[in-house]
Amino acid sequence: MPAKKPLGQPQPTISSFFQPSQRSPSGKRTGSPIQVDLTADSDGEPPTKRVKRSGTSHNSPEPLTPSRGGGAASQWRFTPVSPDEPETSTAPKQRTQAEIAAAKERHEAFKKKLLLENNRFIRKKHEPEAEPAPIEAQDTDSASEDSDQAFKELSFMFTNKGKGKSKATRAPIRKPKQLAVGPSGQPYTPLEKQVLQLKAENPGTLLMIAVGYKFKFFGDDAKVAAKELGMVAFNDRNFLVASIPVHRRDVHMKNLLSKGYRVGIVDQVETAALKKVSENRNAPFARKLVHLYTAATYVDDLDSVDDLERYTPPPFLCLVEEARGANSGDVSIGMITICPSTGDVVWDDFEDTLMRIELETRLVHTRPTELLLPKEGLSYPTTKMLHHFTGTSSSGDKIRIEHFGNIMSYVDAFESVSKFYTDKTKTAAASESFRSGRLMAEVADFPKRVVIALAHAIKHLSAFSIADAFLETKFFSKFTTKVHMLLAANTLTNLEIYRNETDHTTKGSLLWVLDRTKTKFGARLLRSWIGRPLVDKRVLQDRVDAVEEILESSSELLVTLRQILRKLPDLAKGLCRIQYGQCTPQELAVLLPAFNKVAVAFVVVAAPSDVGFKSSLLNEIIFSFPKLREPMKQLMEAVSLKRAAEGRKDAMWTDPERYPKISDVDMAIQHVEVELEQDLLKSVRKTLKYPSLNWSTVDGDEYLVQVKNSENRPIPDCWTLHSRTKVYSRYQPPEVRQKVEERSQYQETLQAESNAAFASFLKEIALNHYGILRDAVNKLAIADCLLSHALVALQENYVRPTFTEDDTIEIVDGRHPMVEALRPDPFVPNTIVMGGGKPRSKIITGPNMGGKSSCVRMIALIAIMAQIGSYVPAASVKMGLLDSVLTRMGASDDLARGRSTFMVEMSETSEILHSATRNSLVILDELGRGTSTFDGMAIADAVMQQLVETTKCKTLFITHYPLVASNLEAQHPLDVENLHMGYEEETRIDGTREITFLYRLTLGMASESFGIECGRLAGLPESLLTVAVESASKLQVHVRDRTRRKRIFKSAQLIADCLGSRGMTGVAKIEELRTLATSILDPSGA
Repeated sequence: MPAKKPLGQPQPTISSFFQPSQRSPSGKRTGSPIQVDLTADSDGEPPTKRVKRSGTSHNSPEPLTPSRGGGAASQWRFTPVSPDEPETSTAPKQRTQAEIAAAKERHEAFKKKLLLENNRFIRKKHEPEAEPAPIEAQDTDSASEDSDQAFKELSFMFTNKGKGKSKATRAPIRKPKQLAVGPSGQPYTPLEKQVLQLKAENPGTLLMIAVGYKFKFFGDDAKVAAKELGMVAFNDRNFLVASIPVHRRDVHMKNLLSKGYRVGIVDQVETAALKKVSENRNAPFARKLVHLYTAATYVDDLDSVDDLERYTPPPFLCLVEEARGANSGDVSIGMITICPSTGDVVWDDFEDTLMRIELETRLVHTRPTELLLPKEGLSYPTTKMLHHFTGTSSSGDKIRIEHFGNIMSYVDAFESVSKFYTDKTKTAAASESFRSGRLMAEVADFPKRVVIALAHAIKHLSAFSIADAFLETKFFSKFTTKVHMLLAANTLTNLEIYRNETDHTTKGSLLWVLDRTKTKFGARLLRSWIGRPLVDKRVLQDRVDAVEEILESSSELLVTLRQILRKLPDLAKGLCRIQYGQCTPQELAVLLPAFNKVAVAFVVVAAPSDVGFKSSLLNEIIFSFPKLREPMKQLMEAVSLKRAAEGRKDAMWTDPERYPKISDVDMAIQHVEVELEQDLLKSVRKTLKYPSLNWSTVDGDEYLVQVKNSENRPIPDCWTLHSRTKVYSRYQPPEVRQKVEERSQYQETLQAESNAAFASFLKEIALNHYGILRDAVNKLAIADCLLSHALVALQENYVRPTFTEDDTIEIVDGRHPMVEALRPDPFVPNTIVMGGGKPRSKIITGPNMGGKSSCVRMIALIAIMAQIGSYVPAASVKMGLLDSVLTRMGASDDLARGRSTFMVEMSETSEILHSATRNSLVILDELGRGTSTFDGMAIADAVMQQLVETTKCKTLFITHYPLVASNLEAQHPLDVENLHMGYEEETRIDGTREITFLYRLTLGMASESFGIECGRLAGLPESLLTVAVESASKLQVHVRDRTRRKRIFKSAQLIADCLGSRGMTGVAKIEELRTLATSILDPSGA
């Protein structure tokens, strides 16, 4: 023990606390201070201690004691006095001024080096902030850092003094780096800088950014997410943030797409294990936009529960417009429509008038979910029509409108399209018609406006990685052809072809009545058939013959065909997902067996005629299916369906040599796992003396050593503590950790190679087999529609229509197909004959609620069903083919486009007069009622005169103007016939009348419309109806008296004319006077 210091001894200097500490045998630290020498040689002896002098002053200068070792380091040594050593009194040695100055200079130099330059924890202001070194790369050996050699190197690096007496050159002063400060007043983090860059690169896109195990919305995107998705947004440093779990990404994304937003998916493009060994391991994960979607460009999963639209997958439409002639309202429009989910491309080039009826018809047929339009160049009527149409889509979702800048010239557009179609790098994604050059030849024949629209569509869809949809089609189809009739927009609405006009659903429509299909692709084709009835008699006859043979044949082939169609997935959509590289292994495990089932269902025959059916259409369908056998055999042999259904892209290949990189990486993983399971496990067991030890897995972390705390096993200091509970502690040795990290790197490499192999396999399918697979899907869709027609024909009292060469329509006991299906009570059938020696035009009158509109709709629907190829609800139907069905029914305004009820009525009538031909069926329901009585009667009479005398089409005209009806029949007795809906009238004791509706078409004209009786059926108060009856009687008397006075006045003029006329003129005047006198004497006033 050191000697006890005497009382009154002065306090030790601060240097005395830099003496090495001593530990007592008990392990406690003694009071001895630590002695630190920053300049001593590492292998030299400790410096001699300076003996404290006796005296009262402790601040007087003292000479430095040289070290035993000497050398340059001795001049910097500071020798402290231990407080435990006894003081020794030595006489002070006088130093010269030079020595004092030199010592002071050395002292200041040492102080500067010690506190500033040689301190690793103090950074100079002019030094740039260094990047922090990785924790794994830091050297933990502090002894080497304190060595004399390191000190000399640091001294040279920081001082950098010149030779001789010249002043040291000072390093240029660098200004501190200015950090960007966000709205919160805090600097932007690296992640926030990434977000700013991504937002700048993708304006107008709502970004979902992957951060850890969540997708986050930042800034304005978070506001949109909070509003549309009903989630909470909160401030996080410099951004407003909202987040969703990874597994809910698609759910929320579809919701945003349905609201009309463009959504971008930003994902991490680096994996954790590979990033750890990369050069940017200390930087944040690299992120980039990997997917871009809109409602039209998003192709949902094959078995998605959100895919509820059976008939119209969301199409994308691009159109351009060009003025035509001096009239500003007349334009020519080119359009291109593509459905990314099915790969169908439809184009059209048409002329339109001021009301844009043709454009409206195409919009109603296609029901696009997204429009691509020029920013400038569209006329006001077109813009107005599009604005009205883009309220909601067919599914009730908002329709998105994208704009492009300047419209390309035809030369630039054709060059752009040619470059796209002749790009050899796209051969793997091209269809057979593209590789054969036929597709490019068709594009060259397109009208100029269509080529321009196609160029803009390709450019736009390239950003969504689905422009290859233009390459996958076997052919482009024109919207209007000579084979089909195009039903106008108001016809589709008035006849409720696609949806009912009550709640706008499919139920109650003609599509609902006729749809008995089993597949989604069959339902889509049937919708196309219904909207475009056939006008080619040969094609129509083939279709009806096929339906009849299905009904009459007992062939096993038809039974097999029905079984194949049951529970088939959406093969057209699946092929598109293969084309875009979006197909998953699970979907492939569904698609391949489905195609294989079709391939092996029928035997191979030499020619279609060898199939055995009378119908050539059925023979061609069955003949095409065995062609799938060889392609499907190759694909089925290449893939393990069980592994594919599990999503194992690495293990789904039956031939390991098909993708050797996967095998190599898999072998490396197995090698690492063998080392972990054998060599390293044995080493750990030996270290812990624990022979039964096995690896443990906790929270997904594998290869952990778990020991009980109570066992007090000797754990090496280098082992990393993973976690600890009350009972167990878990460790991981460094060599095990290294192997686990190596295994993780191999696993991520395996995943990347597996993804590349699967993408290559999908491209191989598209390149080698897409054409034959798509042809099989088309044939299956036709078969599904024919079988659906056959099921409809099996209903009671449905008959096959007969098609004639003349222009007759003869319907015997026809029934309304939708009313009959919806109502339990039977529909009253009606018979009508138009043409073939009978008047071609029918004027129908009758009481309100008497069934006039239902009757004319029944006639039009039966005609459409017949030309679709379906059986019809009637006792018999004979008809010549119609080229159009045009309707003007109901009363509705169109305030969105600035049109009143009467204006809508007149616009539709005008379009009918321009479109109708001799082979058209025209239906006019109460034309002219939206204006004054005389104006309405005049317009109705003039329109009927035009249709009867000039157009000479088949017309069904419903009116409540008996004078118009009687005059037309009188003027055109061979071409116009008056009919009315039958009824029975009964007058009660109290004077009220009861009307019984018979719903039968009856020859002749109804004398009244019975509007008051219809009001009684509607529940109007009886007191109100009594007043109405009295007012009606007074008005009738007033009108009759006024008419009689006019006739008397006219008869007086005729008498004067007769007295002054001679010859034939006088005879005619006398005959007219006789007729007028008869009407004056008629008590009814007719």
